[in-house]
Amino acid sequence: MAEPVEWQPDGTPRSARFDDIYRSASGGLEQARHVFLHGCGLPPAWADCTQWRILETGFGLGLNFLAAWRAWKDDPKRPRILHFVSIEAFPVSPDDIFRSAKAHPELAPLAKELASKWWGLVPGFHRLAFEQGQVLLTLCVGDVHAMLREQSFHADSIFLDGFSPDRNGAMWEVPTLKSLARLCRPGTTIATWTVAGDVRRDLAQCGFQVEKIEGLPPKRHSLRGIYDPSWDVKGLGGSRSTQPSNCIVIGAGLAGAAVAATLARRGWAVEVLDSASAPASGASSLPAGLLAPHQSPDDNMLSRLSRAGVRTTMQELDMLCAQGEAWQRTGAIEMRFDDHRPPPPLGDALAPWTRAAEGNAWLHDCAGWVNPSDLVRAWLQTPGITRRMNARVSRVKREGDQWIVMGETEIARAPLVVIAAAYGSATLLGDSIELHPVRGQVSWSHEGEPGVDRAVNGNGHFVPGVPVEGRAAWLTGSTYARGDNDCADRAQDHAANLERLRVLLPDVAQRLAPLFESGKVHAWAGVRCASSDRRPLVGQLEPGLAISTAMGSRGLTFAMLCAQVLAARLHDEPLPIERRLAASLDAARQRR
Repeated sequence: MAEPVEWQPDGTPRSARFDDIYRSASGGLEQARHVFLHGCGLPPAWADCTQWRILETGFGLGLNFLAAWRAWKDDPKRPRILHFVSIEAFPVSPDDIFRSAKAHPELAPLAKELASKWWGLVPGFHRLAFEQGQVLLTLCVGDVHAMLREQSFHADSIFLDGFSPDRNGAMWEVPTLKSLARLCRPGTTIATWTVAGDVRRDLAQCGFQVEKIEGLPPKRHSLRGIYDPSWDVKGLGGSRSTQPSNCIVIGAGLAGAAVAATLARRGWAVEVLDSASAPASGASSLPAGLLAPHQSPDDNMLSRLSRAGVRTTMQELDMLCAQGEAWQRTGAIEMRFDDHRPPPPLGDALAPWTRAAEGNAWLHDCAGWVNPSDLVRAWLQTPGITRRMNARVSRVKREGDQWIVMGETEIARAPLVVIAAAYGSATLLGDSIELHPVRGQVSWSHEGEPGVDRAVNGNGHFVPGVPVEGRAAWLTGSTYARGDNDCADRAQDHAANLERLRVLLPDVAQRLAPLFESGKVHAWAGVRCASSDRRPLVGQLEPGLAISTAMGSRGLTFAMLCAQVLAARLHDEPLPIERRLAASLDAARQRR
């Protein structure tokens, strides 16, 4: 449940859990600007930077984030990407987020947008995107020590915030400060409202040079500092970040388009190559796909990854594509058949992911159908992307600090090449990574009355009311033939899809069976790409050579999530998911 906030008559928000106030009645924005932004030298410190990374130890009601976002919007010298990573063990409700900022007209529209995305906040990382993906809030829900261990980046500024040290000591103790120091670079700035002697002493012990500065009345002082240890720190020094220049992405399907858009937003000049005559001509040409989280009673790794991916993709769709034309958030029913275990407790007011539905089924509220081709085209329209079709790539080779992309002759060269060509990646990777083709055939038709108005998942899936070729259609399938790379339509696959439908939705199958029997059902067949453990593969294989592939039948779920993981690794950015989850996608795990 959302953390309750006690609003005092004068407007002061208070926490009963910690018996402390979140902020004074009128001083929240002023404190955010004076103590935290000014204390860290912002906005001047980020002027003309490619990116800026802020790490905060207590999100609370979000005023520090909103103030930083507002400052970014108002600054003509703002960084291209603003990362704000904040840890919060007890998220408040979206109503309290908005109420807290409502008194400040310059923050109210930002707070409204934040509140609209403030859902599904189960424990773990949540990437919330604003400003067309240029302001990225990574909210880390959980214990501060556990969430800091899952970080893998160097912060530029640290907002050391939270309830008073005598009310919530874990936020201020030495192990927390040491974890923060691990995430610093030389010159990382830090700011906080407290000048308690123990806090100053412990910060100095962890390598921060701190000083008192004039405070915001009624407080006489606040604290600012810089990470500048007087001793040698192993691994401290040069940045791991790759500076944007030009790069080549091989593949113009979901995976390649997501990578291209993500890198272009960060300032790369991206050239997309594909052997087909148009984008989304392979497995991404599916008429419509079902975007829905995987659910398991034990909330396993795939469940956590899929939630992150679904949120990420839906934010992209909301930014770039029209609902009802390219996609629709309809929700989806998942039939459980003989599995009578309840879903994990994710269905409270902050977490509308999965809840029990009528019968032995689960309802995924955050689900819907998507036309993959529309999403691919939207991503490829990102400024900074050019594309070259009918470009048949046979191999890539290294020459100095450049990678050469070869066909019959040289096609292009760049310091960074990303291979994202689904099963076509296998030809370019040789035997360094094991990839498997997976044939899938979907059956669809404009005719018939299914009698259901929501997607249903389980043994295959059924999706009604999808616009295909300008008319409403239904789709069902898909087959999953591992090791098969033939795209020809097969009558036996139509029969297999009908049998799956008879198990999934017997009444619907009975209504639609005559269409199958009379040959009035159309087929779409494509070849997906899977890894040996059926998880995506993303990351650098060698300096300047990366892959993002093996999405299997979950390209809509994983394409943008993998692209963001790759961008984080390239640019020393915050990860969109916990470090251990990102490691489960790392291509190095299956490198031969």
